[in-house]
Amino acid sequence: MGKEIKLIVADDNRNFCQMLQNYLQGQEDLCVAGVAYNGLEAMELIQTQAPDLIILDLVMPSLDGLGVLERINARTTTRPKVIMLTAFGQESLAQEAMKLGVDYFILKPFDLDILGKRIRSLTQDMPSASASDQFFSSASPSVTTVGHEHDLVSEVTMVMHQIGIPAHVKGYQYIRDAILMVVEDVSLLGAVTKELYPGIAKKYKSAPSRVERGIRHAIELAWVRGNSDTLKRIFGYSMNIERQKPTNSEFIAILSDKFRVMTMYVS
Repeated sequence: MGKEIKLIVADDNRNFCQMLQNYLQGQEDLCVAGVAYNGLEAMELIQTQAPDLIILDLVMPSLDGLGVLERINARTTTRPKVIMLTAFGQESLAQEAMKLGVDYFILKPFDLDILGKRIRSLTQDMPSASASDQFFSSASPSVTTVGHEHDLVSEVTMVMHQIGIPAHVKGYQYIRDAILMVVEDVSLLGAVTKELYPGIAKKYKSAPSRVERGIRHAIELAWVRGNSDTLKRIFGYSMNIERQKPTNSEFIAILSDKFRVMTMYVS
């Protein structure tokens, strides 16, 4: 698969770092050169290890992700690729990070296999748009422009069946539409209640609050009656699915990110 990709992980959550490190070290082509729990430690590792890519949390003590980006940009040596980890509610900070040249954003919680693909695509110099153009604006690649809308709808439908969401409940249609809309424009994840729910409600001549409740009901049904193996495969990396269910936004984010990979890798 080519040369080994040297990585640094920077996040103040030690349990999360350990989980991420375990996964990455299990990949033959990926090497974790160091783990940092704050921005100052991250800069020290960047200087001593010269990584190909850094997985960087946006919010950290001592020096946050924005501060790390500023210092990386001030250096004259080769710049590592940067995947920034963000959470819901951090959209304004993410906008600042975009101006500083982040290569890719990924929302927590996320699928580790998706992260692995992102790491490989970024370090293999695959042609791609900037983070701001491709993943946080209305210029995000549309499913219709890649000519695979029908395939994508079929894939989304199939996965929803596998999860165990009953097709007869309203939330089934709402979730399917939400995933397709977010694949086309990921910025909707930052405006779930202001844009995503109202957009779906308008299509079905309903109310945004009913869309929200319908999606919640469908997720609850999936956790009670769905396929536990499929749920663990899709959501198990990011959360203890036996103790917690994803929020509506997390559920839509995780699934839409999977299908966005499909649109990126289709020829």
